[in-house]
Amino acid sequence: MLFGATGDLAKRKLLPGLFHLAAAGLMPDRYRIVGTARRPITDDEFREHARQAAADFGRTKPEGDAWTAFAQTLSFGSSQPGESMPLLTAVQRAEVDIGGSPRRLFHLAIPPVSFESTVTLLGQTGLAEGRTRVIIEKPFGTDLASARALNHTVHQVFDESQIFRIDHFLGKESVENILAFRFANGLFEPVWNRQHISYVQIDVPESLSIEGRASFYDHIGAYSDMIVTHLLQVLGFVAMEPPPSLDAKHLRAEKDKVFDSLRPISPQCVVRGQYEGYRDEPGVAPGSDTETMAAVRAEIDNWRWKGVPFLLRSGKSMAASRQTVTLGFHEPPLRMFPVRRRDATDGRGNEIAIDFEDPGSVTIEFLAKEPGAEVSLGGARMVFRYQDSFCEAKSLEGYERLIVDAMFGNQALFTDAYGIERLWEVSTPLQEDPPPVVPYAPGSWGPEAELLRLAAPYRWRLDGTAAPAGTTPNR
Repeated sequence: MLFGATGDLAKRKLLPGLFHLAAAGLMPDRYRIVGTARRPITDDEFREHARQAAADFGRTKPEGDAWTAFAQTLSFGSSQPGESMPLLTAVQRAEVDIGGSPRRLFHLAIPPVSFESTVTLLGQTGLAEGRTRVIIEKPFGTDLASARALNHTVHQVFDESQIFRIDHFLGKESVENILAFRFANGLFEPVWNRQHISYVQIDVPESLSIEGRASFYDHIGAYSDMIVTHLLQVLGFVAMEPPPSLDAKHLRAEKDKVFDSLRPISPQCVVRGQYEGYRDEPGVAPGSDTETMAAVRAEIDNWRWKGVPFLLRSGKSMAASRQTVTLGFHEPPLRMFPVRRRDATDGRGNEIAIDFEDPGSVTIEFLAKEPGAEVSLGGARMVFRYQDSFCEAKSLEGYERLIVDAMFGNQALFTDAYGIERLWEVSTPLQEDPPPVVPYAPGSWGPEAELLRLAAPYRWRLDGTAAPAGTTPNR
């Protein structure tokens, strides 16, 4: 059952994704998709809406027998406060068509302000009874108090084992590859610690502006929209200890241990930027102090990572759209080789750069001897690209993978209640005393001086001076 079925997320991701899963044979043998929203539409109108969404945004085009079969699974029932009968009727018809005692999966693709009322509706109407699960979108709360209140409301209706708090970043093939890269290769895991790594960066700039989403964005900002919901989750994967297995119990437990070891986010370790012209965007409050870029220097107080800065950054209207994790290694204690060209290293040591924007890549940067009679070094790189090594047709987008996991009840890549509340807890000092926003030019990497200060003595990999992963460095 898809709440918010006529909204932007459903149009761009969920409906095309569900059709792709159906065409790939990954949906159950018998299933129905009931869409719901406040505005009533007919079943045929919903099917046309889904067809257009798949045509505009899907990898699998809505054609032939595959689309005909999928369209027959779609129906619609509106739901408004105090008027749930159309939805209940649509659900009853769908379950009669399936037969037996089907399991219900609810996906709340709705604004966060509607989470509590919708969960309450599911409880009051009896839809949450029996074999049910619920997928809840981010952001899950806006601070510690609201996250606790939302968890309390949801737990009144659903057991924790039924709750799937979704972060589509964690469904990316390339993010999961961080676990494989670390734990399946004896070459890397032994050096994945403070003895060998001097800094870690998780950088997700976006070239797009807020794109008319001021009513949502101006109340949220970059930190709540991206850092606490996405980047800190990726940090958990990068920094966790090896779990005994990759099941939900052990994977989430190790990630929560990382969150337990996170120092509270100090306002002195944060840069809040706002792109010039943001306050002129339609719907933005006059004199708004909302940050459109946030950068954080986070630290993990445990034996593996003590003293290693984790530099996190995300923002709107920046120089490029990228999604990278960079691990910088300590320099050797004795540098016996001359580096003839400074641009060979750009002032850096060795780095591993993981590009987790689908399809993804891993780049290892190192120094090598240049040909010739003299012993001088130049920058070199080894690159693994998903698109060169595996059949991309078999890949699933983040939402697609996570919907399949939710159908099977696998919570490994979903966040538990404790992890959510802990991240809001470490964010409390920043939320109580945020530093003022600093303007930056649209199309830049953010406020340069402040970002350089935050990262010192290191440099941001994505700052216009280093070549992005998978490209050729300047000569």
